[in-house]
Amino acid sequence: MADRSGTLYLVGTPIGNLEDMGDRARRVLGSVGLVAAEDTRRTGKLLARFGIDARMISFFEGNERSRVPELMEVLRRGTDVALVSDAGMPGLSDPGYRLVNACVEEGIGVDVVPGPSAAVAALVVSGLPTDRFVFEGFLPRTGKDRALRLEELARERRTIVLFESPRRVGRTLTDLLEALGDRRAAVARELTKLHQEVIRGTLSSVLGEVEGRELKGEIVIVVEGRADPPRSGDLAEAVRLAASFVEFGARKREASRRAAQATGVAAGAIYDALSRYGADAGSIISSGGRRADSSE
Repeated sequence: MADRSGTLYLVGTPIGNLEDMGDRARRVLGSVGLVAAEDTRRTGKLLARFGIDARMISFFEGNERSRVPELMEVLRRGTDVALVSDAGMPGLSDPGYRLVNACVEEGIGVDVVPGPSAAVAALVVSGLPTDRFVFEGFLPRTGKDRALRLEELARERRTIVLFESPRRVGRTLTDLLEALGDRRAAVARELTKLHQEVIRGTLSSVLGEVEGRELKGEIVIVVEGRADPPRSGDLAEAVRLAASFVEFGARKREASRRAAQATGVAAGAIYDALSRYGADAGSIISSGGRRADSSE
């Protein structure tokens, strides 16, 4: 190991507008011995735009397990390394944290060159509360993991920030509407670019705006956190509505989703009440959780 190990620099890069490339970012990228990039071709074009000639190596989800030991050896030899993603801050919703963690455990220096972040940019233009928020990255695509994550988000009181691909944004908005109820939300795409767009409203209205459109660019979804638990009267009304849907042949989950859209009460709360109390759920909730035939 060299007398002095190198430093790992986490360098933020533009998410669209090249004018957001800072002086310090350019200086660091031009001075380090190696740039670890999510996509070397994309980063190569960015560096060429600013006249930076740098040695690069790929580092992305899929090769990080082999790359971390390689990069650690480079750092041990005293070479500074810059880590960049395709856009925004590295280490956020990408495998960069594995390299950072390895450096921290070994006592190798880690520095940050802050830059643009799509998650933060979308949050601050959404119009939703910014004092407390949670970043969820990408939701699991299918199955039980996705269902469990949506159940967790239904209970989340902080503003929720998610990434999504253009082709899956409609499905994700539908799933969020079903699980969370019709909360305030925003969909941001192409942030800082020429065709930047921020669609604000409720989950149902935003879904209506994007359905049938061929969206392009990176998508960020911002959703309002859960408000105080629904008043018993609000929940009772929603459950009665859901029970009527069930009576006419709808499944409980579908009935809960439709009632949530109509009332704004979370579908999960409606479904739980239907599952626990059955067709009498609305009356039981109105009476404080006591069945009509229960004794005092």
